[in-house]
Amino acid sequence: MKNRAVGILIIGIAALIAFIIYSFNTAMTTIVGTSCSHGPSCPMWGTIDFQTNLSIGITIFVAAIGVYLVFFGKDERIITRIKTFRQQFEPKKITKENYKKFMAGLSVDEKIIFGKIVEAQGSVMQSKLMEKTPFKKVKITRLLDKLEGRGLIERKRRGMTNVVMLKH
Repeated sequence: MKNRAVGILIIGIAALIAFIIYSFNTAMTTIVGTSCSHGPSCPMWGTIDFQTNLSIGITIFVAAIGVYLVFFGKDERIITRIKTFRQQFEPKKITKENYKKFMAGLSVDEKIIFGKIVEAQGSVMQSKLMEKTPFKKVKITRLLDKLEGRGLIERKRRGMTNVVMLKH
């Protein structure tokens, strides 16, 4: 809800509270006036005054919050994005030229794995790397560990395999 609408709602509630206080005060004054023979020095009159003043103070406080929200409250936007599986791992537009500086510090095997990830537009299933390279599963895992340690890739678990993605 917008803050202005909430402020108006709160002011309406404060008006309702004020009406209830007025009705209660009128009824209590009538009851005490007919049942109390001591006059204004009776403790019941003091209790009515205290309760009335306290409830008016609370009503003014609630109304002040409503006025603040109407005139000064800023609307906050809450943006939530729900991504589908395909959107989460949509390949980034990456070319091999962007990563030549990283390729210089890699071993030959790491370059092969990294090159296959780049060729796949930055996102590939780890099981597909086994199909595209001559390496065994264990070696691919170790090479990916090294690349991940250097901050070049990241792996996310998906079912029985991982999705390997370029980090930069």
